[in-house]
Amino acid sequence: MLSVFFSTYLSSTIRFLFLLAPFFVVTMFLALTRGQSAMEKAAIIKRACISALILGVVLFFAGPILFNAIGITLDSFRIGAGALLFLTAISLVTSGTRSHATGLPDEDRDDIAVVPLAIPVMIGPATIGAILVYGAELKSFSEVTGGLLGLVTGLAMMAWLLYLSGYLERVMGKTGLNIMSKISGLILSAMAAEIMLTGIAGFIRSTGLGS
Repeated sequence: MLSVFFSTYLSSTIRFLFLLAPFFVVTMFLALTRGQSAMEKAAIIKRACISALILGVVLFFAGPILFNAIGITLDSFRIGAGALLFLTAISLVTSGTRSHATGLPDEDRDDIAVVPLAIPVMIGPATIGAILVYGAELKSFSEVTGGLLGLVTGLAMMAWLLYLSGYLERVMGKTGLNIMSKISGLILSAMAAEIMLTGIAGFIRSTGLGS
């Protein structure tokens, strides 16, 4: 049981961290908070990460309920979510931005923590789909606990990177952050391919086409 918990926890932490596209989020955070004080930035990070955590936990447990309510299988949703995640990965690799975040307005906001930082920069459509899939895949108590703690740890690491965003910008520069975003996109593309191929294989087995 412990081995299942730790393996699920470790894999989930890595998955959720890359799903958040951390270096892209850092770049967007720096752009959105330019000129603000350290105290204001810390408050924004706290609110954004708490908002993302609440949404992430809800999505983590909502998968089976949602799939049953709208009458689709997990494998079908895997294919759709994987395709959307793959498009996001392509946008990160080719332009260094997420496709759903390129249209963010530039005007000043009273509070950027929830919109656009938490949604859709941290948790966008592709991330929502992937969290629904990963949450629905976990069955036993050890797997669910490990996956949930992995989600929390991934967001905690995201918060840590945001707190270090100024230092990262000085050390890596905009070019370095952009390169790391592209590397994250490559990893996301592999994750997307795995989700889609798992869904396709499951769909083939369920229809008996592979027999």
